Amino acid sequence: MNKTKRHEIFTRWHAANPNPTTELEFNSTFELLIAVILSAQATDKGVNKATAKLFPVANTPEAIYALGVEGLNQYIKTIGLYNSKGKNIIETCRILVEKHGSVVPDRREDLEALPGVGRKTANVILNTAFRQPVMAVDTHIFRVSNRTGIAKGKNVVEVEKGLMRHIPKEFMLDAHHWLILHGRYTCVARTPKCQTCIIRDLCDFREKTA
Repeated sequence: MNKTKRHEIFTRWHAANPNPTTELEFNSTFELLIAVILSAQATDKGVNKATAKLFPVANTPEAIYALGVEGLNQYIKTIGLYNSKGKNIIETCRILVEKHGSVVPDRREDLEALPGVGRKTANVILNTAFRQPVMAVDTHIFRVSNRTGIAKGKNVVEVEKGLMRHIPKEFMLDAHHWLILHGRYTCVARTPKCQTCIIRDLCDFREKTA
């Protein structure tokens, strides 16, 4: 895919959705961090249902830490892998209180040092909360990037590097959200909705399957 096609793809996504954002519900950077940790191998809808009950009761590092693992698990037990996620969140809260003054850090190294926070989660926080030009590659973005030809790669790191290299700078801050939403609702895994896709004429996958 050439530079002109990539620019046109993001131009169309921008026109259709000028201010894209995550579908996770949050009111602070800390709430976003907890929601993203919970979202691993879970749906945003499922996470939102759990946090809608949790956050009114505890939405600070101190408050969630005070719940303890057993107390926290009562709110997140509907989410997959809740036992390990609960332990990670409690330990993350302790570190935030003791090492960061209860403030979510804006440096990748500090974020990735938190239990339950890997490169993808750190990138989501850095991009969504701190508006840094980074790219979090999940299964949707990996699929869309390879199918369309925007940035092909055999693994998430290759795709991330390709996206960082090829996405036009003026679209970088919101590119993560456009890509994930396109993968979630249009370029779905089993039967992509090519007939209603606004970038159909620019996509490598459509050309191969037409």
